Amino acid sequence: MRYLPLDVEEREVMLARVGVSDIEALFADIPADKRIAGLMDMPRAMSEMAVDRKMAAMAARSRPAGSMPFFLGAGAYKRHIPASVDHLIQRSEFLTSYTPYQPEIAQGTLQVLFEFQTQVAALTGMEVANASMYDGSTACGEAMLTAHRLTKRRKAILSGGLHPQYADVAATLAHMAGAAIVQLPPDVKGAEDLAAAIDGETSCVIVQSPDFFGNPRDLKPVAAAAHAKGALLVAVFTDPVSLGAVRSPGEMDADIAVGEGQGIGNALSFGGPYVGLFATRMKNLRQMPGRLAGETVDADGRRSFVLTLSTREQHIRREKATSNICTNSGLCALAFSIHLTLLGEAGLKRLAAVNHANAVRLADRLSAIPGIEIVNAHFFNEFTMRTPRPAADLIEDLASRGVIGGLPASRLLPDAGLDDCVIVASTEVNDDDDRAAYARALAECL
Repeated sequence: MRYLPLDVEEREVMLARVGVSDIEALFADIPADKRIAGLMDMPRAMSEMAVDRKMAAMAARSRPAGSMPFFLGAGAYKRHIPASVDHLIQRSEFLTSYTPYQPEIAQGTLQVLFEFQTQVAALTGMEVANASMYDGSTACGEAMLTAHRLTKRRKAILSGGLHPQYADVAATLAHMAGAAIVQLPPDVKGAEDLAAAIDGETSCVIVQSPDFFGNPRDLKPVAAAAHAKGALLVAVFTDPVSLGAVRSPGEMDADIAVGEGQGIGNALSFGGPYVGLFATRMKNLRQMPGRLAGETVDADGRRSFVLTLSTREQHIRREKATSNICTNSGLCALAFSIHLTLLGEAGLKRLAAVNHANAVRLADRLSAIPGIEIVNAHFFNEFTMRTPRPAADLIEDLASRGVIGGLPASRLLPDAGLDDCVIVASTEVNDDDDRAAYARALAECL
């Protein structure tokens, strides 16, 4: 039976109270090209068993990342996650825990968040971190809004090396907030002049390193140029393991560091859920979005944990809130913390070194194939490869030969003239057999 809780008259009363003419008006802010017109072409009714068969057949069309040599990255990375991580996060006290509104019965959850914040602050070279965001892209957008509040300005400069999806989220938030975005053209070699784009109206410059195309960036000159104009530097990363090999955002004078934590402790999981990382300088604490778990002592003098800062609108008056982000991705944050604890500082550096070495070996193999050019002068574990034929077609051909060869840049940047570019990632899970299979398949495709 269909569940229809409201009749036509009740719907009309509700629409009138809201102040819109019809249901469609409620979705006016969603661009027309992103909406489905009418009903989807699906059967109106199927039995449970029929639905199960249908879904199983659809799922069978997908190839799991672990079933073939896999070199896709661009913000989501296949990594080895120790079995102990999954075992621990599935303990009932973690798996069923909820928002720690009552600290007296949520000490375990609060301590997890406190330790997570400590790790993120150390990893990014910052003084304070919050209790996580949805993912890297929303953390990036929140950093932009934070910079607007801190500087009392309303314009952000986005590097051409910023992940396109991160840039899209920032642009959407800026549009809804009535702020301005200056998006520099895609920059495959990381040679753009960001300083020239900064003026007296700029609140922040948002730069990714290693960037979308794999280039590590020296952020110190950009930070100096931004600070000279009263603007902030927001440093973005999509792979937290890179911070085991490159200088941290804090070391390069960034004011806010944000990124995606999926690369530590969290599997690809069909695209989510992931965990956003957000860290900043202590002086910016009051404008930081989300939650901050802090340490204190209880009535008996024992070490205890509380929510020291809760700036989301569920906790305080909406007009005082810095953000409406409503969760802390707690289980993903716990997985991140467990994996990083198992690694330790030395283990993270070794893991980063293995990632870099694997990527170098792969780049050497692929560049030896006639017609292939590696664009990057330097890279961590991800690089951009130019091919003598359209990259999107090439990736499909590679997939038919059992190799997921990377991301065609044109998939996320369709109008940038990068139809011959593939972004290739190699992590610790790729071995010599994988690299040989990729080189062999690529040579056959060309």
